[in-house]
Amino acid sequence: MPSIQTPDQESIAQDLSEKSAIKPPAMYEVVLLNDDYTPMDFVEGILMRFFAKDVAQAEVITMQVHHQGRGICGLYPKDIAESKALQVESYSRQHHHPLQCIAEKSEQ
Repeated sequence: MPSIQTPDQESIAQDLSEKSAIKPPAMYEVVLLNDDYTPMDFVEGILMRFFAKDVAQAEVITMQVHHQGRGICGLYPKDIAESKALQVESYSRQHHHPLQCIAEKSEQ
């Protein structure tokens, strides 16, 4: 049995559907910061281990970190980006390296 909608019900239903439009989550960049102590091969290993980069990609990002002071490892939703940054810093400390990794909101 079909339901009969009044004009008020139609406008309410339309308002609700417009308000409940799902937006994609804000994306965050995971960024490695340069320091004078962490070896480049360790940085490459981090990129391959935690960000699934191949050797060529890891070398390119490592050189960006070395020459530009920072390199973007990946783009993720906030929770994942923060988790990856913490994993990288924890792993670095376990191996006695001062490598810093941050998550910052992407402008894209």
